[in-house]
Amino acid sequence: MTSRLEAYRVSAYNTSKLSENKIHDDAVARRFGFSGGLVPGVDVMAYMLHLPVAKWGRAFLERGLIDARFVKPVYDGETAEVTGEENDGVLSIQVESRGQLCAAGSASLPASAPALSISDFSEIAAVAERRPVNATSYELGKWLGTVPRAWAGDAAREYLTDVRERDPIYASEGLGHPGLVQRVMNRVLVDNAILGPWIHVGSRMQLLNAARSGDELTARAKVTGNYEKKGHRFVELDALVVANGRTPVAHCQHIAIYQPREQAAA
Repeated sequence: MTSRLEAYRVSAYNTSKLSENKIHDDAVARRFGFSGGLVPGVDVMAYMLHLPVAKWGRAFLERGLIDARFVKPVYDGETAEVTGEENDGVLSIQVESRGQLCAAGSASLPASAPALSISDFSEIAAVAERRPVNATSYELGKWLGTVPRAWAGDAAREYLTDVRERDPIYASEGLGHPGLVQRVMNRVLVDNAILGPWIHVGSRMQLLNAARSGDELTARAKVTGNYEKKGHRFVELDALVVANGRTPVAHCQHIAIYQPREQAAA
């Protein structure tokens, strides 16, 4: 049986206008064929996460599965409409803006979280000194770590405002938004090399435990892909995101274009 969820509309906000990644800067993004700076994919995924959390509540935050791919940009100030349709326990999710499909994916609620051993994921520190990205930055099979990060108090509230999250579950139960896990996945790339403009294009995230607001999050990531396609250079990561050095929060696969092809000058 198929059922459609109530649509969720967001006034998109580019949280990274001033970030090191200039794909979020209007002028630079236009060099790559976009109309302006991109709203980060991790924040578009946060918009998508609203629907399964609204449907399954805390259970989804403890063991939910979501995957997403980002096919067209979402731009600052424009309306993003998130729609969902459930069929046999699988929630298909789409994000549309400007009349175009911008992101698509699915979510489900497994009966239990898969059993993963934290010892299977090597814990290493991020590089002591970042250098411009090169052939060795994301070598196949390489393990990468991140600088620990926590969003507590004002930072947690600011994050919820930035991603336009209206569900009261995070504040009322003191929980961390799973979109923060995606931000940590981005940091795997940023904490280990100095990048030019780059683009997050897809993710799969199996939640393992509900994160608490203020948890210190780190990633233990292995490079599982590094290849060229249509002039873009891609990297794929397989990672465990861990809270406070001991509690697995999510098992993630993350795909990014770390060296996009520039548009030819007109």
